Amino acid sequence: MAIPTFGPNAVDWETRIDMNRLRDERLARLRASLEQSDVGAVLAFDFSNIRYMTSTHIGTWGIDKMIRFSLLVRGGEPIVWDFGSAAKHHQLYNPWLDYSKAHSDGDPHGPHHGADARNPSGARAGISTLRGAINPLVGMADSVAQKIKRELELYGLLGEPLGVDVIELPVLTALQNAGITVVDGQQVFLEARRIKTRDEIHLLTHACSMVDAAYENLYEFLRPGVRENECVGVVAKTLYDLGSEFVEGVNAISGERCAPHPHVFSDRIVRPGDPAFFDILHSYNGYRTCYYRTFAVGSASSAQRDAYTRCREYMDEAISLVRPGATTADIVSVWPTAQEFGFPDEEAAFALQYGHGVGLSIWEKPVFSRLVSLEHPEVIEEGMVFALETYWPSKDGWGAARIEEELVVTADGCEVITKFPAEELLVAGRRYFSVSGPLSTERDSQSHLNTVAGAKAIQQDQPAGL
Repeated sequence: MAIPTFGPNAVDWETRIDMNRLRDERLARLRASLEQSDVGAVLAFDFSNIRYMTSTHIGTWGIDKMIRFSLLVRGGEPIVWDFGSAAKHHQLYNPWLDYSKAHSDGDPHGPHHGADARNPSGARAGISTLRGAINPLVGMADSVAQKIKRELELYGLLGEPLGVDVIELPVLTALQNAGITVVDGQQVFLEARRIKTRDEIHLLTHACSMVDAAYENLYEFLRPGVRENECVGVVAKTLYDLGSEFVEGVNAISGERCAPHPHVFSDRIVRPGDPAFFDILHSYNGYRTCYYRTFAVGSASSAQRDAYTRCREYMDEAISLVRPGATTADIVSVWPTAQEFGFPDEEAAFALQYGHGVGLSIWEKPVFSRLVSLEHPEVIEEGMVFALETYWPSKDGWGAARIEEELVVTADGCEVITKFPAEELLVAGRRYFSVSGPLSTERDSQSHLNTVAGAKAIQQDQPAGL
């Protein structure tokens, strides 16, 4: 049975996404990952990890500010120290963080799930250093360290390593000065997030369906005379109208900017015959997309069509190998080496023939790249969701093709959840008609190269008339 796409509303007549189950199963996976690790607790500053642990969200305005943090200790419940009034909001509207109904005579060293006298509430006010904006003399880093130390002492874990995902240097120093051994905790989070729950898969599928719609509107809009930044606006409006909480980025790349890939949109005006590719990254209920498509504007040259065909072949070969038990090395082995498409080594070509997990962030486990996967392969498992990306420059040295598909690994293979058509190169924009009939959609963008006289002149290495 295909993965369903639900409406975004909650209804009483159909079982859709179960948010309570989502919260419970994510926390259960994180607890299991913590128990299998060598750390006593994990501390998160990354918004994605905080959300996975505590199911809290305060918008994306603070995503790069490291202003909030959360902690999960062995045998304890999640705590989030949040920005100002956000903590009060959580106390009012996030009942899963209320642990006040505790047993006062409970074993202080035993597991507590949902009730703990040592931790009556997992929603608390607290901030970090605002990336150094708060005067260091205030001692905010020490304040963070003391909050964490207190919780570790309550659970008898002060002597155990503390796993941290990302951290500011003053906070790291303060934790160490408080007698806490800090180690890498990101792997604990990424291991938990590697396999997706059923509700995560449904959310990721819905997020892709929104991008399907964005590409439909973009395809209708794309034509000579529009600018790359206008295309970004069309996509962003479509996504926000459909309920996106965050349009993380839209790569809009056209014409000669396609090779090499600059990974950023500009204000370039799209011209007749341009190749144009787009990557749409957004978040629905926290769950991301990474979803490329390539178009020809008005028409495509033979070189561009050939580049697209080759890019598609590399994609299809990779998808055909995806199944439980296969490895990331199996996938990347069918992709070209960096030298085959104009780069000196795999690091220089990184992320062009590429794959990555998709979840609450766009680069999760597993990673697929000839740079790392051949020597350090990862096993593909049922329930993984990842994106595969291929790229191929056109032989004229001017354009390129880029395709990306998101896949859910099933029991016997995979299902692609990015549905906007991509098996052949699509031509966007107005169809032109000449006195001889419809103008071909496979033509050179320089008109004289499409005439008998012009082509003959080029073949004879003679300049053609303008």
